[in-house]
Amino acid sequence: MTFRDRQAQLLRLQRIDVRIDYNIKDKFDFWVLGSIIALITFGLMAIYSSTLNHPTAYGNFEKQLYWAVGSFIFLITVVFLPKQILRLSVVPLYVISIAMLLVVLFAGKTVYGAKSWLSFGPFGFQPSEFAKIGLILSIAYWFGNRQRDINSIKDIGIALIISGIPIILILLEPDMGTAIVFIVVTLTMIFWAGISLFSVFVVLSPGFVAFSSLFGTVYFLISLVIVAGLLFFFKRDLFFSITIFVINISAGFLFDFLFKILKPHQQKRIEAFLDPAADPLGSGYNAMQAKVAIGSGGLFGKGFLHGNQTQLRFIPEQWTDFIYCVIGEEFGFLGGIAVLILFLVIFIRLLHILSQVKDAFYSLIIVGILTLLFTHFAINIGMNVGLIPVIGLPLPFLSYGGSSLLQNMILIGIVMNIYKNRKQNV
Repeated sequence: MTFRDRQAQLLRLQRIDVRIDYNIKDKFDFWVLGSIIALITFGLMAIYSSTLNHPTAYGNFEKQLYWAVGSFIFLITVVFLPKQILRLSVVPLYVISIAMLLVVLFAGKTVYGAKSWLSFGPFGFQPSEFAKIGLILSIAYWFGNRQRDINSIKDIGIALIISGIPIILILLEPDMGTAIVFIVVTLTMIFWAGISLFSVFVVLSPGFVAFSSLFGTVYFLISLVIVAGLLFFFKRDLFFSITIFVINISAGFLFDFLFKILKPHQQKRIEAFLDPAADPLGSGYNAMQAKVAIGSGGLFGKGFLHGNQTQLRFIPEQWTDFIYCVIGEEFGFLGGIAVLILFLVIFIRLLHILSQVKDAFYSLIIVGILTLLFTHFAINIGMNVGLIPVIGLPLPFLSYGGSSLLQNMILIGIVMNIYKNRKQNV
């Protein structure tokens, strides 16, 4: 082989390497994948530490490790599915989700007062986790159709029915935390579909006033002043504006009635949120101990396997909803900030991918997934630091739970599938 032949062969190999490298980068967003792997690693370390020598949680680390490997395989599989599969799977996934939510009400296993688990031998899962996938795809499919009028009462009503069915079934379990996530995802997707800002205000303002009334009369009155100011800003029909204002007033006065509908443990969680010290050994116990754990970690933490709150098990089952306080205690402020930064990277990259997709269906899917992950993130971190009532939501990619991890990885796989086909999804 001559020198010129060897040069030509080397040039061909370089072109192949460049093409392979381009194809890989063109199919995967490694910022997202890298952040998720880092979060799962943080989670596995925290689960190992919080379950070490625990009498009832023995083996949870190994189970989560198996779920992590299996869910990553699912993620890769979803990435390489044909892009048409997302549209074709909408109706089957939604129907299966509703069917499983119905089955769990009759044959489910009750855990912490909620009949939300289905068990098949040694395996168990929460149908509500997989219903999130069906909900996001269904709402995206409905409003992704160009014939829909987002400001039509009929089209919005059908979307609310699509989301309302699983929400009602989940509330019957009862699982208030997951129902709240469904509501937030639905409203955000409807807003992204193009609903007017005034319509969003009309939908959300009663909830804002009711929430404000939690904190007393002064906050209730301030919220009404804000609502009145916004009504003046929108400058709509006087009669209609007065009607909206009266509805907001009613929402505040009806809070006591709605509060009594809640389960006793849900009432206690709200009361503990308003004043954790009122019941430090009961409903406010977890929230107070979580703040103690995070605060005691200092800047660098007490070290892996050396957290007093964690190893002495002051917080029951801290490998699930309160896993962030384990990280805060053992890895300190820097560890806690590292987790927040990793989530921030994921959210920013999802927004970047969203900006590259022009097809309404795929755009709405990404918005739904981003909203779902952010809602879980915000509520979980908020209740760990005492900013939000304890409502029992896991921290994505970190908290122990196979069905939650699998569902989140499938959702990321869907985003990566859209990213891979982004040049076609226009």
